[in-house]
This record gives sequence, structure tokens and C-alpha cells, in this order.
Amino acid sequence: MNTEEFLRLIGKQRPCPQILPKALQAMWYDKKGDWSKAHEIVQNASDADSARVHAYLHRKEGDLSNAHYWYQRSGQLEFAGELNQEWEQITSVLLKKVNATHEC
Repeated sequence: MNTEEFLRLIGKQRPCPQILPKALQAMWYDKKGDWSKAHEIVQNASDADSARVHAYLHRKEGDLSNAHYWYQRSGQLEFAGELNQEWEQITSVLLKKVNATHEC
């Protein structure tokens, strides 16, 4: 699945949990405009990808000290560009990790 295919999923009612890891599900909800649902998905996850998404979400929220904490937990540097660029970068990296060839 590439970014274009993922963006086509945005039009669906729900993400496909059977093929999307939690971090990507959170990015899906964020793109749909549901920050709270995205945050709910990653807030208790312990993997680095979810921590990276968590950092992005707090940066988007404007809570930079909390974002800083989650960037450290993810092992990633704080993103210096625009939020939409960070969304694209995170999503692209996460999609490369997904080995899914079918749509939901």
C-alpha cells in the first residue's frame, strides 16, 4: 500500500484494523479530523511508531513539551517542518512497514 492508496481509505467509514497497525490507524483518524480518536489509539501503545505518532499529535495540539517527551520516547528527532509534511513523512514510513496488497 502506498500513500495514495492510504489516502483513498480516508473516504471509508473506518480504517482496516486487520491490515493497519495502531500507529497507521491513528494517522488515518487524524487525517479524518478526529484528533481525539487518533490520540486514544496511541496513548497506551508502547512501540516506537506509536510514540512517534503520539509526538506528532501533541505537536499538532500545540503541547510542545508533551510532544518533546514523545519524540524522545520514539527515538526520533523533533520535526521542524509543517504539520502536513510531518503527517506525510510518518505515514510514508509506516506504510513501507505494512505488507498489505489488498484493500479493505
